[in-house]
Amino acid sequence: MSNFWKSTTLGTLCEISTGKSNANEAVDDAPYAFFDRSKTIKRSNRYLFDCEALIIPGEGAEFFPRYYSGKFDLHQRAYALFNFDSSVDIQFVYWHLIHFHKYFERVAVGATAKSLRLRHFTDLPISFPPLPEQHRIVKILDEVFAAAAKAKENAEKNLQNARELFRSHLHSVFAVHGNGLPERSLVDLCETNRVITYGVIKLGEETPGGVPCLRTSNVRWLNVETEGMKRIKPSLSKEYSRTILKGGEVLVNVRGTLGGVAVATSDMAGWNVSREVAMVPVDATRVNPRFLSYFIGSGASQQWLGGVKKGAAYIGINIEDLRQLPVRRPQ
Repeated sequence: MSNFWKSTTLGTLCEISTGKSNANEAVDDAPYAFFDRSKTIKRSNRYLFDCEALIIPGEGAEFFPRYYSGKFDLHQRAYALFNFDSSVDIQFVYWHLIHFHKYFERVAVGATAKSLRLRHFTDLPISFPPLPEQHRIVKILDEVFAAAAKAKENAEKNLQNARELFRSHLHSVFAVHGNGLPERSLVDLCETNRVITYGVIKLGEETPGGVPCLRTSNVRWLNVETEGMKRIKPSLSKEYSRTILKGGEVLVNVRGTLGGVAVATSDMAGWNVSREVAMVPVDATRVNPRFLSYFIGSGASQQWLGGVKKGAAYIGINIEDLRQLPVRRPQ
């Protein structure tokens, strides 16, 4: 490293503080950003900071920083780095923390739920060149990141186009070949000792290391996305236990954003679902779960479900209606 770089600790270059808010204080459509331990930016009716800051979760499996400028609220187990010394560019520190994010994973304490302490930030070693060189490095990294983001955007567009082509082909297959096949209600294709039902009503606060719980944002069209997935405390209650996944169940969004349908894989055994997601315990001897997910995701089924949905502000499908969804399948 060139001798014009200086070395010190992060605590000498900025103020570091946790927030004061709890997860249950988040309010939808509130005016201020609210950062907690999850990747999802929530909203709050109050703000604790009004500045440029780097925000890092204090608990979890990953400790990547997030840059924000303006008024924001902060969870009591998240950290804000702000009021940086004039000798450093906050964006340079951001990229430094991105590069050395494994440091936080290494020093985090706890057996199951890893967490950071203030000392892990104040004692973090950091080296930096004069400001002009910092600006040059930040410019290069910003350009590389922008190019990578553009490549990702193009890849996602191509994937979306492929999905639309598959969706069109799927609809045509069931439209052409579905007529004449024997018809059964969805409930008749389920395991005899389990019922089609929605998931946990009250999820509670985010629990690091807890049980993954799938919501409508996770159950997409024919696939499950785990980004932003909430983890909750397991429970012995009847409400919780009725939708513990074993793998092989078909998951259907029945509240809010409809249209999502996917199959729970074997590695999701022990997971759970929220009230917005229905769990369909498929009897694999009667119908293949993947086939059933394709059928429910096809145009005819989506049109049928659209015809029974209810509500204006908050649209939903009643479980009893879902149980009667007509399914055509080859014997």
